[in-house]
Amino acid sequence: MLGTIVNTLAIIGGSLLGLFFSKGIPDNYKEIILSGVGLSVVLIGIKSALVSDNLLVVILSVIFGALLGEYARIEQKLESFGAFFERKITVKSSDSKSFARGFVTASLVFCVGSMAIVGSLESGLTGNHQTLFAKAVLDGVTSVIFASAMGLGVMFSGIAVFVYQGLLTITAVFMKGYLVPETIAQMTSVGGLLIMAIGLNMLKITTIHVGNLIPAIFLPLGYYFFRGLF
Repeated sequence: MLGTIVNTLAIIGGSLLGLFFSKGIPDNYKEIILSGVGLSVVLIGIKSALVSDNLLVVILSVIFGALLGEYARIEQKLESFGAFFERKITVKSSDSKSFARGFVTASLVFCVGSMAIVGSLESGLTGNHQTLFAKAVLDGVTSVIFASAMGLGVMFSGIAVFVYQGLLTITAVFMKGYLVPETIAQMTSVGGLLIMAIGLNMLKITTIHVGNLIPAIFLPLGYYFFRGLF
């Protein structure tokens, strides 16, 4: 869990720095910063999505994952979670959607990437935290930019990262036999598609409920399990 703890602290520290620098930044500058970050997120997603050669598994995982996530209303619950924090800390803001937007967007960007998946699995399987340490640096820098443009909600995404990556790390110990390189590559590709969707949303090209697609990341594990049975 050491890598996840360091990652969480980096997000909190970066967010605090971003909030400090956000004072006095005009809204038009914040918007162009978000557009630049959105383009970068799309590029990262494309690179990750091309990792796996088994497109059928990736496509089916996204389709069935979308059905599961929509049924569970994951994104709605993430927004409610963000609204809960907002009420508890009594944010002085005229736009309540801003806090939830920052929380949900940052949580998804930090959680669904390949480094979150691979790093957490490495941490649980081998005790190697180097990938998560590298991710902590990247997330720390990104959180500075996010927090300066989207506000305090970004800092609380550290909680989502801690829970998500912590669960992945713990689960990896029990799923060791199924986490073969092929499966990890498929999970990474699905995560890359979700990252692309986040970037497109940030650019206001689409309004995809990316949170509802999160189950898709883990469906390649199910495919590998059932393939082994037959």
